[in-house]
Amino acid sequence: MAKGSYAGPWAKGNRNTRIRASKALVAIFEGTKVTRDDIKRIENEECIVLKDGTEFGDGSKVREYEDTDATNLMRRELQAYNLLLANTFIDIPSLETATVERAVTAGKDTGKTVTQWLDHHHHFMRRIFSRGSWNLNGRFYGGWWQLIPSVLRKEIYINDTPTVEIDFKGLHISILSAEKGVVIEGDPYTLDRGLIAGAPEELQRSMVKQLVLTALNAKDRRSAFQSFRDGFPASHVGKVMTNVELSLVLDAFVGKHPHLEDLVCADQGIRLMNVDARIAEMVHRFFTRRGIPVLSVHDSFIVDYTHVKELKGAMRAASNAVVGRVLDVSQSGLGLDEMIDDGDDEATSDFIGWRQAPRTAGYLKRMTSWEARVGGVIVPYDQVGRGG
Repeated sequence: MAKGSYAGPWAKGNRNTRIRASKALVAIFEGTKVTRDDIKRIENEECIVLKDGTEFGDGSKVREYEDTDATNLMRRELQAYNLLLANTFIDIPSLETATVERAVTAGKDTGKTVTQWLDHHHHFMRRIFSRGSWNLNGRFYGGWWQLIPSVLRKEIYINDTPTVEIDFKGLHISILSAEKGVVIEGDPYTLDRGLIAGAPEELQRSMVKQLVLTALNAKDRRSAFQSFRDGFPASHVGKVMTNVELSLVLDAFVGKHPHLEDLVCADQGIRLMNVDARIAEMVHRFFTRRGIPVLSVHDSFIVDYTHVKELKGAMRAASNAVVGRVLDVSQSGLGLDEMIDDGDDEATSDFIGWRQAPRTAGYLKRMTSWEARVGGVIVPYDQVGRGG
């Protein structure tokens, strides 16, 4: 142990106490049979968090608050949701190990590659409110499915059953348009080709989307453009776009949607997060009360493919209740319940077989370990509507 020292606030001589495990202690741990999966989270861990700053910015310190009927209700509902997730096996059958290498997309480590664990330690969700206000942010954070590439999210299985992801189309733009009484036709982020020199159509669309969402969070164009560039690694074309080039792109977007002109670079993002969080809250509540796990990714939800119609209905109902309008949704694939409705048993059977993914030895081992740890048995859905 190297003892610390304290000479005064911000003194250069201040040092933290540092403790290193001895060889004897290391040997004890090497001999134990305790694994990562045996370690649980703290009981009654706080899941409703109020911060002073934004959710990612510097100075985002946790603020103490007095509970109200509203915070107590949020906590009870989120605890029930977390309990459901804790009793759900969520994994990707194609992965031999429960890890994914992902690029950091926000903060000072943007562009760096980190290892993301896909295990029960990352099933715990919290609602984080920002700037000391219950009306700002409030999104659900903590699930590993929120941090992996979208292409991998399509491979997620819930209780050894394939899933479908359903998302709101251009959610924040749709919310703002609804507030203005305007209905947007088509994809709001699709602009004229060649607007970003050398960028293929799909890349341009994704960059326009990122620029617009960044601008909705910003207070002025200069900070929006800098934040946009900071979100890309050095080798990306977005990293070297000038303010003039980015202004042309943003002007083109506003030209297509003039009703949004006064909302771009007007610090709208953190308020919109609160709106979509209230929608997610209602979707969580609907499925948790039915014992059906659904995974949220802010503007989209993942459910096993036997409950796709229910999810679409719940999302439409929630958006109508919160925004006053049913918002359009899209989905990554067809639900088994939608296939069954067609009444073609042979096609349904073929669909089930087509949706099955090869299960690695590592995945099967993780599933067996989960069953032993939780004391449950995972029974996937089959073509006649029964487990197993």
